Formats: sequence, structure tokens, C-alpha cells
Amino acid sequence: MKIGFISLGCPKNQLDTEVMLHEIASAGHEITPDETEAEIVIINTCAFIESAKKEAIDNILDIAWLKKHNGLKGIIVTGCMAERYGKEILEEFPEVDAVLGVGSIHNIVEAVDSVAKNAGKKKKKNEPDCRYYSHEDKDTVRLGGDRILTTPDYAAYLKISEGCDNRCTYCAIPDIRGKFRSRPMEELIKEAKELDELGVKELTIIAQDTTRYGIDLYGEYCLDKLLHKITEETSIPWIRVLYCYPDKITDGLIEEMKNNPRILHYIDLPLQHISDSVLKRMNRHGKSAMIREVLSKLKREIPDVVIRTTFIVGFPGETDEDFCELAEFIKTERFDRAGVFTYSREEGTPAYNFDGQIDEQIKQDRMDILMQSQLAINEEKNQARVGTTMTVLCEDFDPVSDYYFGRSEFDAPEIDGKVFFKSEEKIEPGQFVKVKIRRVEEYDLCGFAVTNK
Repeated sequence: MKIGFISLGCPKNQLDTEVMLHEIASAGHEITPDETEAEIVIINTCAFIESAKKEAIDNILDIAWLKKHNGLKGIIVTGCMAERYGKEILEEFPEVDAVLGVGSIHNIVEAVDSVAKNAGKKKKKNEPDCRYYSHEDKDTVRLGGDRILTTPDYAAYLKISEGCDNRCTYCAIPDIRGKFRSRPMEELIKEAKELDELGVKELTIIAQDTTRYGIDLYGEYCLDKLLHKITEETSIPWIRVLYCYPDKITDGLIEEMKNNPRILHYIDLPLQHISDSVLKRMNRHGKSAMIREVLSKLKREIPDVVIRTTFIVGFPGETDEDFCELAEFIKTERFDRAGVFTYSREEGTPAYNFDGQIDEQIKQDRMDILMQSQLAINEEKNQARVGTTMTVLCEDFDPVSDYYFGRSEFDAPEIDGKVFFKSEEKIEPGQFVKVKIRRVEEYDLCGFAVTNK
């Protein structure tokens, strides 16, 4: 059968999609990028915040239209929203034929076959884990598994753990994806070596909490050891780390980033707030003083480090004083990259029933204030790069603007800005090139390639 896929949400969800793609292709089905040609469409959903749920619902409705008007035979909903609201999806969307939670992605072929036979509505919900059936042996289960990469040939994600134990009061992820489980280091090294053999130039390390890696298997935080081993066993030039927690930034991790030239001086460190009272209600681990010390140590030990973070405004009980403290913190710390989100009230989380829920307009106003402040900081930092030469990983060529574009080591895929550049020589996607920066375009940089001759 022809199977279409829609993958929503974060890179962690994207990897689940890649695993399902492999299972579907291994079973002999044809994968099509065009939903209008598909006989069955699989929608891998996110449900982290309200906007993610709305995006998932909009996609379900769009594909439901194809089922009514274009002869589509079946719709399967998978992922976080399926895990969290499986029963409701089947009740509210009669066009949906099967629902698979995040722990059931290895049942995707069974679900496709059932839908193809019109066997009635199905719901499958297993304990969320990171087990994937191996292509070589369908009767056994191993961590890691095979996948079809949906990233460009030169880039890939490596998910090093599943689940989360942090239990932030605003977050439903632990209930959706289960408790924290690290993948064994030998499995990760094997997968990294396979990606290296495929020509991957940039490997991005992801998990719900990358800095917790290893504590359950080895009794200590082992992200630094994993990174070191990856660089020993592969030749991948760029290794990037996302989703770190400030209370688990060890001296060993800082040293590895500082001294290992292939670990990029880029760290994604979602802080969420700086007011101690808000951090306490959020059940964030560590206080304001600890966060400030970690930031100070990172900047002191790695002077050119680029720190990306995110903040939540409008959390229940956030006072004007709390917000002003956060606004001043952002101005003082001058983050290289920062995103700001309004608090999303998620049923089933402790914060849903907290007193002091804040008006949506106040949330939006606070977000706008912080984003304007961050925009000015970004512009100043980008202006400081004018005249410098940066290494850029080329992503493609835009024939309309006649510019190549790519990312520097300071820009994560799908998150940060781009570097646009002219070149007299032809540059291939996945090729590293030196670019001299000439000007700034909001969050992006523009320049020209410096010849390698």
C-alpha cells in the first residue's frame, strides 16, 4: 500500500517517525511524500502545549477531508497526543481508524494491516519506552533500532534516552513518555558509527534531559563520557548538544566541551525562569543563584560559548516583581539565543489547578516585552560578527535570491538563524565553507564565501 506520513513536534518525535518509516518500508509498503496519493496516512502528533494540540487537530481534520473526498482508506494517529488522548481521538474524529501511543510505535505495521483490512477502530497503548524492533530480527527487541533518516544527508539526531523524571509542574511529558531511561552507551556508539558511515557531518544529541544521561545505568551523569567516546569512535566533525538542565551541568561536561574541538561551543539550556518563587512553583531543580553560577562558569571556561535558552511567562502566581526580575535577568545575561513562551495550562499537570492563573493578554504582553528585548540583543550580537569569518555548513542554494544558505556552529537546525552567502565556486549541501560576514538581516547573517584556493 502507499503510506503517507505527517510528523509534528520536536526532533524526538521526528526520530519516532523515522523508526516507523523503516518498519513500514521493511514490511513492503511504499512510502509517499504526497498525502493525496496515499491510501493510509499516519499522523505522528505532539501534545506538549495547547498550540501543538491545535496543530495536530488541524492536521487530522485536513487528512479527514481527504478520506471523505479523495478516496483515502485510513488514518492512523500516533505520538504524544495519541498517548494522552487516544480514547477522545477515536470518539471525536470518526475518520480516524487507529491510535498508537508513543510506546506502541513498533506496532505500526500491525496497525496498517488492520486498517487495510477494515478491521474496525483500534487503540494500542503500551508502556512508553525506547525499544524498537530490529530489521534483522523481528522476533527480538533491541534498543536503538533501524530508521529511515528524514533529515538531510549531512545531518542527523541521536536520541540518547527516553522519558523524564524532572516532574516540572507545568509539563505532561513524564505522563506521556514515562520515566527516564538511558540507552546503553554501546548502542549509541554503534548508531553514531553507522551515521558516520552514511556521511553525517553534524550529529545533534537529544533527549528530554540530555544531562541526566547515564544516571540510571551507570550511577553517574555520563554525557561527557558519551560525547568523548563518540568523537573517539567516529569522524563526525560537528557534535551539538540540546536539552540540557542547569542543575546537571557537571565540571566534566564543561571540560569536554572546552577541550574537545568537535563538540560545538553551543549549549541549549532551557531555564524557564529566574525568580526563586516561580522556580519553586514550577518544581524546577535549583535556585536562581545556582543558575547564575552555572552561566558564569560556562562563560568563564568557554569564552565563545553560545547559550540558547527558553522562558515561560505568565506561570500561575507570577507577580509583576517576578516578571521584572526575569526581564532584568535577560538584559543582564544577554543570551545569544532565547525563546519566550506563554504558560499553557495543561490538564493533568499540577499547575493546572494552581491558584493565581494569569489573564491571557497579560501573558502575551509579557512575552512581547521580553521578545523585543531579546531582538535588540540578537541584533547587537550579530552586528559584532560583521567582518568576521565563520565556518558554515551549507544546506542549499536559493535560485530566487541567488544565495547559498547554511548554518554556523552557533546555529542549531530548525531553531536558530541562517547564514546566507554568495560564492563564485559551486558549493554542495553538506560542504563546509568559510564565509566572511558583511551584514545582518534580523536574525540572519549575510556574507560571501572565502575561496579555499
